Amino acid sequence: MTDTARDPVNQDLFALRDRIGLRPLGLMTNQVWHQDPKRLVFTLSRYKFVAKMLKSTGRVLEVGCGDGFAARIVRQEVGHLTITDFDPLFIADAKAHMVDPWVFDADVLDILAAPHPGCFDAVYSLDVMEHIDAAREDVYLENMKASLTDAGTIIVGMPSLESQGHASPASKAGHVNCKTGEELRRVMLKHFQTVLIFSMNDEVVHTGFFPMAHYLFAIGVGKRG
Repeated sequence: MTDTARDPVNQDLFALRDRIGLRPLGLMTNQVWHQDPKRLVFTLSRYKFVAKMLKSTGRVLEVGCGDGFAARIVRQEVGHLTITDFDPLFIADAKAHMVDPWVFDADVLDILAAPHPGCFDAVYSLDVMEHIDAAREDVYLENMKASLTDAGTIIVGMPSLESQGHASPASKAGHVNCKTGEELRRVMLKHFQTVLIFSMNDEVVHTGFFPMAHYLFAIGVGKRG
């Protein structure tokens, strides 16, 4: 028998707990929540931006989902979501935490080795490009582009180069390819006809001065080549 809340409006909380349990955080999200809880706000805000930009889009692919914890924010707004990561342990973790109605496709994919075999109306990839050597960034973009329809949209998010002066040693250790706003625009324009760059500081997205941005979003539309 479920607990009885003193305020009846809260009774559904206990009913849901009894039906699905208290949902665990994913592997990555658990560490963030333990080490620096405010970072989780920033991560969720990045996914909210993607969700709003892709609202009502049919088939959407995420490249580099990690534990997939925030993916349901995008799933709320799109028709069909597939999440991918190159580490099978993360995909297994993401699948283990899925519960109706938040169930979507999750595939192991090394984007530097091959494109996803599906065809998508949009692809997004957050906090991945800065981990890819600049010599292979075109492979990363080409393989994502290969899974896009001709009219598809891509969203790439990454920490700015300027932000690295304030990053922790652990964070900087894996960041081999951070860029300025203009550098990100130039790389994206090699692959897409139209590129829109947005700045982000904490959870606020804006069109402000790139060197003062902690995080950058690039939206590409219209495939080249």
